[in-house]
Amino acid sequence: MKTDTADQHWDDQWANIEVGSKWLSPEPDVKDWAGGFAGRAKVLDLGAGVGRHALWLAEQGHAVTAVDAAPEGLAQIDAFGGSVTTVQARMDDLSSENGSFDHVLSWNVIYHGDEDILLRTIAEIRRVLKPGGTYLGTMLSKRRLPFEQAKYAGRAIGRNAWVFDAPGTDKVHPHYFCNATELLALFSGFEVLNLKDQEHEKPGSWHWHLVLERL
Repeated sequence: MKTDTADQHWDDQWANIEVGSKWLSPEPDVKDWAGGFAGRAKVLDLGAGVGRHALWLAEQGHAVTAVDAAPEGLAQIDAFGGSVTTVQARMDDLSSENGSFDHVLSWNVIYHGDEDILLRTIAEIRRVLKPGGTYLGTMLSKRRLPFEQAKYAGRAIGRNAWVFDAPGTDKVHPHYFCNATELLALFSGFEVLNLKDQEHEKPGSWHWHLVLERL
């Protein structure tokens, strides 16, 4: 059964994005990460949404490819004049050649699915990233799971993967939660440069923020 279905929700969101939405502003972590790039870099934004990071990275002079399964988000990026290359694709099946990118970004994306989808996606990230290149991403922390269970009826669909009875949100689609030990086991072939479990704007909204180096 297909589990990486959250793009169905986000495609509707991107079609109706409002001025001032938080999804239009790049994250401070992304700006800090990009500040360490050596010169002009080839960057993949995997799950780019409406391009808040891809467009900002392109403005900094980097060669950016934005990949997403939701066409409405890519259309928003294209409307800015083609400074970013857009590709519609599933996150676990990228068309880029081996070692195509100096850096890969995936913010609040790859945990949308079960462990099989997640492992295939991580394998694709590892494949398209050059040795010595970096990956910046987020994952859902298991510290968050009890908060979701307190708000919504939910059920496990596999190891660490859950769906919730939360109509109108992407939580009706599978989400993967992990602790630090499980996270490190998922990302074989990478060295950890930075890892923190951080609460986002809502109470209980714990996410792992990770910066990894491709071995």
